[in-house]
Amino acid sequence: MRMSARSLGPRLGLFLKVKPRVNKHKPWIETSYHGVITEDTDVVLLDPPLVALDKDAPVPYAGEKFSFKIPGVGALFKGVVLNGTSGEGQLRARGLVDCELQKEYTFIIQAHDCGSGPGGAEVKKSHKAVVHIQVNDVNEFAPVFREPEYRAAVTEGKIYDSILQVEATDQDCSPQYSQICNYQITTTSTPFAIDRNGNIRNTEKLSYDRQQQYDVQVTAWDCGQKRALRGVPVRIDVKPACKPGWQGWNERVDYEPGTGSKQLFPKMHLETCGGPLSSVRTTVELQTSHIGKGCDRETYSEKSLQKLCGASSGSTDLLPAPGAATNWTASLVTDSGRDSDLIFKFAGRQAAKIPDWVVPQNLTDQFTVATWMRHGPSPGPRAEKETLLCNSDKTEMNRHHYSLYVHNCRLVFLLRRDFTQVDTFRPAEFHWKLEQICDEEWHYYVINVEFPGVTLYVDGVTYDPYLVTDDWPIHPSQIDVQLTVGACWQGGEVTKPRFTQYFRGSLSGLTIRPGQDRRVRRSFPCLQALLDKNLKFHFNPAQSVLVMEGEDLENTNAAVRKVSYINSRQFPTSGVRRLRISTAVQCFGEDTCITIPDIDAVVMVLQPSEPRITITGAERLNRPASDFRAPAGAALFKDLHIVSAVTRADATTLHAARRPGVQEEIIHNLDYCDILVLGEELRPEQESLQLKRSALLGKHLDATNSTSGMSVYGVDSMSNYEQVIRQVRYSNVLPGQITERRFRLTCSELNGRYTSNEFNLEVSALHSAEAAPRVNHLVAPPQYMQTHSHSPSAAPSAATVAIVMCIAALVAVMVLGVYRIHLTHQQEVKLAETARDAEETWDDSALTITVNPMEVGEEEASEEEEEDEEDDEEEDDDITSAESDDSEDEADVQLPRMQRQSKRGQNWDKTTISY
Repeated sequence: MRMSARSLGPRLGLFLKVKPRVNKHKPWIETSYHGVITEDTDVVLLDPPLVALDKDAPVPYAGEKFSFKIPGVGALFKGVVLNGTSGEGQLRARGLVDCELQKEYTFIIQAHDCGSGPGGAEVKKSHKAVVHIQVNDVNEFAPVFREPEYRAAVTEGKIYDSILQVEATDQDCSPQYSQICNYQITTTSTPFAIDRNGNIRNTEKLSYDRQQQYDVQVTAWDCGQKRALRGVPVRIDVKPACKPGWQGWNERVDYEPGTGSKQLFPKMHLETCGGPLSSVRTTVELQTSHIGKGCDRETYSEKSLQKLCGASSGSTDLLPAPGAATNWTASLVTDSGRDSDLIFKFAGRQAAKIPDWVVPQNLTDQFTVATWMRHGPSPGPRAEKETLLCNSDKTEMNRHHYSLYVHNCRLVFLLRRDFTQVDTFRPAEFHWKLEQICDEEWHYYVINVEFPGVTLYVDGVTYDPYLVTDDWPIHPSQIDVQLTVGACWQGGEVTKPRFTQYFRGSLSGLTIRPGQDRRVRRSFPCLQALLDKNLKFHFNPAQSVLVMEGEDLENTNAAVRKVSYINSRQFPTSGVRRLRISTAVQCFGEDTCITIPDIDAVVMVLQPSEPRITITGAERLNRPASDFRAPAGAALFKDLHIVSAVTRADATTLHAARRPGVQEEIIHNLDYCDILVLGEELRPEQESLQLKRSALLGKHLDATNSTSGMSVYGVDSMSNYEQVIRQVRYSNVLPGQITERRFRLTCSELNGRYTSNEFNLEVSALHSAEAAPRVNHLVAPPQYMQTHSHSPSAAPSAATVAIVMCIAALVAVMVLGVYRIHLTHQQEVKLAETARDAEETWDDSALTITVNPMEVGEEEASEEEEEDEEDDEEEDDDITSAESDDSEDEADVQLPRMQRQSKRGQNWDKTTISY
């Protein structure tokens, strides 16, 4: 049995002494290490290799066994001893490393020995060595493009070095695998190429007409030859070659009547192709010459417009709408059928004589002539005079007292004074030479005479005459003068009086007014603009032309986008309004650098809902003859009503075949109402139409009167027209000669564009007062009855007796009827006499009067005639001097040549008359 030395020692007395193991030296390693580790491995390749040496070797534990320690908690790497005797070790990763997260690591490593024995006492540590580790990349990611798609635009006809650049990236960490080394267009047959940097260029000139858009696919490779998993689409648009001009405008702008103003070019801008500009001048022109005088706004008569604009009264409209009282323009050619404007066309053979009662007689040294005129170049090398207005001798001689004419594109105004003023040379002819006279466009001319000075205004701009010639005054004479329009009247020095010097062109609104009134030059706008304060702008007088000038292109674009069209008429003329925009651009140091083409567009004014004007009232007027003999006459249209309606289409009526629309009553103005006498004209010495001037006060209305009827005119409401026409009265001093009169009333809006129905009125004079006395002549028995009753030898037969009895009974019945008719007539006479002091109100249903053809006795007829004479005397006595004075101020609207038969017929009783 083997026993340990320790157990045997005491017994044998022998002792064994063991030599202690000494750990004198510390392990030794290099001071620094550099290592490389690849992403898919865990072993670090170190340089120099990891080896620990100890001078205590080969002493067990002290020199043979080692360990490598990396200080720090959670270290990613660890040291492993491969050979404890040689001290060889290895550095390993505790897990997979990721180069994309961290490319390099630096840490401290130490070598430890095992101490002096198995217990690990007296462990020695080496010095601390620094380890630098670089992580090697693995090409694990493919390239990815930065954008999901690319777009670019090119101009046709150019070769680009680079149209656009595509860019791809790689998430790998190393330059080898993260860099993109190549791009490629995978779409075949395209006129494009791409370089290594991703720049795409065109290999040939592109054509917009051939193809406006190209779609290509591009892919990429990294330097490790890994291809992108998904290519990127590239869209290239081809634009036409840059041409300076306006962009973003529509050729047609629809305008609905009644909507106020509408922007014409809300998205328009000027393309200048990048050139530096110093100024931009833009002209916006609304071409409205095809609709008359421009703007489609001045379709009322010139005189009505002047009233609406606040011009002074007293002007005479020489070219009014043809009517009952204005028939001198009926033979002229009008252009209103095309554009609803009151325009008269003169083709060198039309002219009109102005009636003497229309011609103003009080022209002194101050008066105004105004007209719209459109005139072109005159034919022939030496054109003849073309007369617009002429006042010449009516007979015997051929002197022109004043005239306005065109000669060789010059406007000439002739004014010859009379010898009664001064017997010296005085200015007589005033000449103006202007482009507007022959440019075939509408212009507004105002000739303001302040003798000896004469000033011309064209569209509100002042022009002084370039030439003034003097002449002797005209010798006084008793020759009547004739005022004409469209030519000059030659009544003397010729075999047959005729017109001469015809005008060729168009006229509208020709007026002449004594005194001076500058407000007649006012015009109406068509265009509107809210302009920037940094822009210079100018409107023409009609505001159909707008000129804008500025230095900044953006300000100009903003201003053009704010230009609006406005048409304030309730019923504008539907159709096309042409627009033109012209632009001039200046560059620095140059007059013009680029040319901007003019653009043409149209404003389409849609068709408005047309009104239907309806006149209603009693169509028969039966009045006692005495009513028409009264000074004020009888009111013709006492219960007149004027209404207007339009047909509106809505969602329900559009689907209903039987209902074209819904009638809706509307309120608008009228511009004239004509009362026309049907049949024989009025006899001035016997009958007339009357209207007090006071009926027109406070209204925009005037009236003219003649033997053919009366015309009330002016732009005013339908209610005002009703009030005035209800006060029109018919007077006849001898109603017994006319048993019936017929009148026709028509009204108009916009110079006849919309007319009412023809309302006919029949007027009858009742002669019951004269017919009743004739009945009593039949009261006496017939002569043969008296003869038979006094014959002594006549023996009446039974038949004779029966006849006599029947006749007697008939006579008794007739006497009783005559007596009742006589009482009824007396009551009617008394009612008629008392009714003259009250307002005339009558019911058409209460005018059924039966006239008995019997005559009354001569004595009763003579008594009634005496009573009528006494009543007439009492009526004359009732007219006071105050009422006579008032009646002079409120003169009836009638021809000056009309003469009344009595003093009573010249004045109206201001009391109310009731029938």
